[in-house]
Amino acid sequence: MMELDTVLRALLFISPVIAGVVLVIYARSPTGVKGFDNLSRRDTKRRAEQGDAQAQNNFGAMYLHGRGVFPRNTTKAAEWFRQAAKQGLAPAQHNLGVMYANGKGVPQDDTQAAEWFRRAAEQGFTAAQYNLGVMYDKGKGVPQDDTQAVKWYHQAAEQGFAGAQHNLGTMYDKGRGVSQDDTQAANWYRRAADQGLADAQHNLGIMYVKGEGVPQDDTQAAEWYRKAAKQGIIEAQFGLALLYGEGRGVPQNYTQAIKWFFRARRKRALQKLKKILT
Repeated sequence: MMELDTVLRALLFISPVIAGVVLVIYARSPTGVKGFDNLSRRDTKRRAEQGDAQAQNNFGAMYLHGRGVFPRNTTKAAEWFRQAAKQGLAPAQHNLGVMYANGKGVPQDDTQAAEWFRRAAEQGFTAAQYNLGVMYDKGKGVPQDDTQAVKWYHQAAEQGFAGAQHNLGTMYDKGRGVSQDDTQAANWYRRAADQGLADAQHNLGIMYVKGEGVPQDDTQAAEWYRKAAKQGIIEAQFGLALLYGEGRGVPQNYTQAIKWFFRARRKRALQKLKKILT
């Protein structure tokens, strides 16, 4: 059976349009085919070896995820990410930072992780801004610094990164690196919650229960608790059970209260068991 690249070359002589359609079909295939993977690999490798930074980053990703004909190889992934990162490609710098943070393909090194995150973050790469914020937040690879954490969270949050929006909300909520401000906390929690981030949905529910940063509203609290509870947030499940038990924001319903209470207890027990076993 002819490989896909051979077929494509033949089709090009007959109809470039048909060849293009065939390539798109295979490119969108969820499983791919060996011929296409080989074609993609050879083209990417050629461009990577010629110094194309984007191709080097893509080649690293192919090794990282074991795409196509590759066995997964994190060491080679890191090597290609590094080549692209040294050329200043922000996604590759971020990817190399992740490799150092997780100790994949390279020795685990928070200092190196923070350095590569910084290089990408300074180019406006959103995920790197968020990760650099986390490093400052936790004091990993850099001195712990709430002000710097807020700075980088804010930059990523303004670009719509949900994790950064939630973490920035937490900083305002607790008055870390910024003046304590419930209104700003609720604002950032809401932005992340609207994107489906469960922790932000839970925290926004708490704000409504307490009337902090938003008008006190048990109905809104129940709505946000429910969204977080369905995603498995234990505290939201307990909170929703309490609202059902007291009939606050929802009609009093002991069946629903018991359902959410035992769902939370079961998940917490499973978490404890998993911790013991590992």
